[in-house]
Amino acid sequence: LQRAVSWFADRGVTVERVLSDNGSAYKSYAWRNACAELGITPKKTRPYRPQTNGKIERFHRTLADGWAYARLYPSETARRGALPGWLHFYNHHRHHSAIGAPPITRLNNLPGHHT
Repeated sequence: LQRAVSWFADRGVTVERVLSDNGSAYKSYAWRNACAELGITPKKTRPYRPQTNGKIERFHRTLADGWAYARLYPSETARRGALPGWLHFYNHHRHHSAIGAPPITRLNNLPGHHT
């Protein structure tokens, strides 16, 4: 969580809330404390309501199809090394039919957007 918040901060995005499922990791004191330390409000999906997780589940499928199993990697290190480039392509260049543009175009709290 700290790495993710730092990554977004480097790009001018402030994380205010995090939506997670009800897995044990997200019910832990460590998660609660990390959120509190970072000033983030943790939110949980409703139990037994998979529709709420639909977007992330679809992303996981796209991640598997487009990166993890898209080709044969010579090693796990090579596979991990290919992830940053694929994520950049996904977020900045890949057309998403639901929004008609790459995801980066949907960020509305970037510095200089509302001057």
